[in-house]
Amino acid sequence: MHYSNGNYEAFVKAEKPKDVDQKSAYIVGSGLAALAGAVFLIRDGQMKGNRIHIFEELSLPGGSMDGIYNKEKESYIIRGGREMEPHFECLWDLFRSIPSTEHEGESILDEFYRLNRKDPSYAKTRVIINRGEALPTDGQLLLTPKAVKEIIDLCLTPEKDLQNKKINEVFTKEFFQSNFWLYWSTMFAFEPWASAMEMRRYLMRFVQHVATLKNLSSLRFTKYNQYESLILPMVKYLKGHGVQFHYDTVVDNIFVNRSDGKKVAKQIVLTEKGERKTIDLTENDLVFVTNGSITESTTYGDNFHPAPAEHELGASWQLWKNLAAQDEDFGHPEVFCRDIPKANWRMSATITFKNDDIVPFIEAVNKKDPHSGSIVTSGPTTIKDSNWLLGYSISRQPHFKAQKPNELIVWLYGLFSDTKGNYVEKTMPDCNGIELCEEWLYHMGVPEERIPEMAAAATTIPAHMPYITSYFMPRALGDRPKVVPDHSKNLAFIGNFAETPRDTVFTTEYSVRTAMEAVYTLLDIDRGVPEVFASAFDVRMLMNAMYYLNDQKKLEDLDLPMPEKLVIKGMLKKIKGTYVEELMKKYKLI
Repeated sequence: MHYSNGNYEAFVKAEKPKDVDQKSAYIVGSGLAALAGAVFLIRDGQMKGNRIHIFEELSLPGGSMDGIYNKEKESYIIRGGREMEPHFECLWDLFRSIPSTEHEGESILDEFYRLNRKDPSYAKTRVIINRGEALPTDGQLLLTPKAVKEIIDLCLTPEKDLQNKKINEVFTKEFFQSNFWLYWSTMFAFEPWASAMEMRRYLMRFVQHVATLKNLSSLRFTKYNQYESLILPMVKYLKGHGVQFHYDTVVDNIFVNRSDGKKVAKQIVLTEKGERKTIDLTENDLVFVTNGSITESTTYGDNFHPAPAEHELGASWQLWKNLAAQDEDFGHPEVFCRDIPKANWRMSATITFKNDDIVPFIEAVNKKDPHSGSIVTSGPTTIKDSNWLLGYSISRQPHFKAQKPNELIVWLYGLFSDTKGNYVEKTMPDCNGIELCEEWLYHMGVPEERIPEMAAAATTIPAHMPYITSYFMPRALGDRPKVVPDHSKNLAFIGNFAETPRDTVFTTEYSVRTAMEAVYTLLDIDRGVPEVFASAFDVRMLMNAMYYLNDQKKLEDLDLPMPEKLVIKGMLKKIKGTYVEELMKKYKLI
């Protein structure tokens, strides 16, 4: 497996791998990584679909990429939304090959591209305070020179020196008081005690987003929820190729033979619809494991009941533990699923409004008509003075194909789970649906006398997700297994708990990238995997980021000590009349 860039290899049809007709594939999980892996096996590995088996413990596919009408709750449920951007190279490589289910002759990528060209993301309000007022400093990052230096220092620190370090161990108070941190943390769901190593990766990976943190104009979104817009078309494609889906199936263990310097998966132990089974394997049987899950063990409440907080360790975590017990190279799942801070984000809620009483308040805050069909918040709108650090997102409506014209869906989340609300004096996990809705309505500026009736008229489904931010737990090198562990002949790990260099977890791109790397490695496919977008190596983007990190000040206007001002003055004198000066002028640094 090798990385490529540019379009030289992008349009190549890979040569059929040797002996692929004698090979089979067993994929654990049916989330985005698993489905992507199956597509790459068929499209690039030219494996017959009927030789691919997907094992899913639930009764439907999709994993964390969900969005569904729950008949039992009589309501829509979404656990989150995915922020996508143009430089998700592997994701778009995948979806250029998945046919649209709405527009004949088009791919999902064609459909997605045209939608976002016609209706681009642009948040007119990013942060509010005082019950619906725009933050006066919205748009300013408010980073001090010291805080900017701390960002640069973190980026210059090798990952090996950041093992098990937390973000609040590499940044000081000035950084956490900035709007930059407010934007960054609420956009990506970082907590101060999260992994400094992952924070560094995000800074390097998304340096191109610094200029658009206020308006979120660099993001792209699907027409409907990601389950209907992305997952179902992939499932249709795979079933059309004969891929075999096994639902209500738990993979309990995979036994790996470690001898002669090789690691070979030899047997799968599973429980399918309550029946214990085993599958014996050879080196021709490829096994792809989705290890761990951020939405495993999710519980749900309703208008009158909080989501239960008690849960057992989920099957995906237990499988990873069973594998890790066999070999050190298979990672350390306990780092991610044990001792998760109580303050972590763990709650979200889906509110379905069935009348238009909330519409004037949304229009007042977000400056958009939520029934216009255009994207409303373009990502999260953050409530800075919320004790829960509450945020909400309103996607294009309808968000579900079956949604009624009078229905409006809002998704809520709160990054701090151990504090009491401003209106409802309970922690978020202790609240039922009506109470969660009331807290949000309060911050939206709804008059207090109207809050109870408006919340009672809506349907709000709380979701308790104990592992939702486990990707960001402080970690050391080796805690996540490599996509293909050293000396593995037929076993690979896929998804956001597998390790691939430079890319960032909690993204659709990471799921697809690990799947692509796994398939390309085990089948030795002669086509490059697109490299991670090289934003941190592009001097134009670095200059642009520097301009915005300093709140659009020129170098000579920075509040720096005199010795540093003199250094800048001398540097500017040396580059006068050069291409470097042209670049600096273009990106407004001089």
